Amino acid sequence: MKRTRADVQRLAEDWIGAWNDHDLDRIISHYAENVTFEASTVVDRWGREDGRLIGRTEVQEQFRKGLELAPNLHFTLEAIFLAPSGYAVLYSRENGNRVVDRVVLNDEGLAAQVTAFYAASQR
Repeated sequence: MKRTRADVQRLAEDWIGAWNDHDLDRIISHYAENVTFEASTVVDRWGREDGRLIGRTEVQEQFRKGLELAPNLHFTLEAIFLAPSGYAVLYSRENGNRVVDRVVLNDEGLAAQVTAFYAASQR
C-alpha cells in the first residue's frame, strides 16, 4: 500500500506524541502483533545477543521498561525519511541521544519490522 508523506507524518507524530505522553497502550498500538524489533537496548536489558524481540508482548515489555528507566523521557522529531516499504524517523531524546528508527509497515499500516539505531550508548 502506497503511503503519502502526509500519512507517514501523521503516523510518526502520533507515535512521538504517545511516547511523550508515556501512554504505553497508544505506543504499542502502532505495532503489528508479530512485530520484529531490534535494538542494542534489547541486548543490555534482556541479554539477547541478537538484540531482537518478536511479537507485540515482548516489545511492550521492552517499552514498559524503557519508560520506567526514563521517567522524564521526551522525544523531539527531527526528520522523516520515506521508502516504499515504510519510513525512518530521526529523533532526539531528553538525554541528548539521537535515534533513527527504521520501520517496515505491513498492509494495515502497522510496524512489522523495526530497527532502532542509537548515536550513543542507550540503556
